[in-house]
Amino acid sequence: MPTGSTEAEPTTDRDPEAFKRHRNLFRAVARRRNPRLRRTDITVTDERVVKRAVKAAALGNAMEWFDFGIYSYLAVTIGKVFFPGGSDTASLLSSFATFAVAFLVRPIGGAFFGPLGDRVGRKKVLALTMIMMAAGTLCIGLIPSYASIGLWAPILLIVFRMIQGFSTGGEYGGASTFIAEYAPDKKRGFFGSFLEMGTLAGYTGAAGLVLILNTWLGSETMHDWGWRIPFLVAGPLGLVGLYLRMKLDETPAFQKLEAAQTHHGDASVTETEADFSHLSENAPKKKLGEIFSQQWPMLILCIALVGAYNICHYMLLSYMPTYLTDTLHYDEAHGLLIVIGTMLVLMCVISSVGKLNDRYGRKPLLMTGMLGFFLLSIPAFLLVKQGSMAAIIPGMLMLGLSLVCLLGTMSAALPALFPTSVRYGSLSIGYNLAVSLFGGTTPLVITALMDGFGGNDMIPAYYAMGAALVGAIAVACMKETAQQPLEGSPPAVATKEEAVEMVTSQSPDPRF
Repeated sequence: MPTGSTEAEPTTDRDPEAFKRHRNLFRAVARRRNPRLRRTDITVTDERVVKRAVKAAALGNAMEWFDFGIYSYLAVTIGKVFFPGGSDTASLLSSFATFAVAFLVRPIGGAFFGPLGDRVGRKKVLALTMIMMAAGTLCIGLIPSYASIGLWAPILLIVFRMIQGFSTGGEYGGASTFIAEYAPDKKRGFFGSFLEMGTLAGYTGAAGLVLILNTWLGSETMHDWGWRIPFLVAGPLGLVGLYLRMKLDETPAFQKLEAAQTHHGDASVTETEADFSHLSENAPKKKLGEIFSQQWPMLILCIALVGAYNICHYMLLSYMPTYLTDTLHYDEAHGLLIVIGTMLVLMCVISSVGKLNDRYGRKPLLMTGMLGFFLLSIPAFLLVKQGSMAAIIPGMLMLGLSLVCLLGTMSAALPALFPTSVRYGSLSIGYNLAVSLFGGTTPLVITALMDGFGGNDMIPAYYAMGAALVGAIAVACMKETAQQPLEGSPPAVATKEEAVEMVTSQSPDPRF
């Protein structure tokens, strides 16, 4: 029996015939959910186990995104250290181009880690991505400057950024799949929101550390050696994240697959091969072919949703500190403090957004976020440009509250787009393609557009509006999945009573 779940079939106190009728109805309902399911069960989750798994996954995610976020908050300094030639704009563009390089290899990481996670388990892959991210980040902090080794400095920077990007390719798909497969159907939005809370915590920790160092050391010392400290912190934090991830249990779904592979009983060879083809040696190639040949409509929808969401996300949380400092000439500490405050507010409300999308649906919350960016981006940027805190705070909150509607919902909505058999791989590929093409390039594209249009400082608002319009169309095309089982999986409930209620509610009680 998998950790954290039990199997439940309906019971009755009346007579054996009543039990059989309920049981047969139960099995019919489950087979409609998953036609290949031969042994009908409902996963009854243990809330303590679910909470422990969600906390560990979210904390590990926070460590990973702390490592990844450091670069964006040190983009200006890194540009001067590794790309000193030319104008400040050229150095910044070079720094953001290196930032984007990590995103270009993310789809490769997703295509590698996604099928691997279906083959060897979510836990092992999530541990591996943590090791790679921590190693890549630590090595960036050890690279000599351009002044010391010349062209080798930016080359090594690009290599280690690619290692970061490759490892990140397996992060979101694995972590969101892990939580989605653990959570009961009616609380998937709530538990999924903690994954994005971990992302915000990682970014907040990175921004906070950079702010403290800038204030304490000053810009000259930061340029000389202080910028290395946040990257070097990745080593011990990576060990903490690795410990947390190794303490995780596999999801009940994956444990059942492993147990059934070992004890398949009287199942025929054909049935066994069909059930466990995802564990075969040539599974990655088969899964990739299945994803692109059978799941392409959902893959396109995933790319549209994630692309729009990530443009808004990276514009606000990654690019905004540079925009405030480099374009609007705010003090660097001032700009970071504003973004940190925004992220802290989002962390306070994101779990409430998770509860709301469980209750009212994923689509209403996602549409609210997309329309928020489309309608409020121009007013928000006009307020931010005023320069006073009385104007900046409401401007950032307008964008932040629009973003949190997306943050608190995507981690539950995206895994539900794909069936269980290809969920990790499909989500990893679709998510990382979108992030690579749109999210990771956001700072670079905005900086280039502003330079091309004579320094027009409203370009970020227009860019976010275009992304939000595409996102709103994608939301309108998706199906509602709140409070429903994941496709290809049996229902997951919080109690045995809920399992019985789910079955008996499909039909009136038999009369005798």
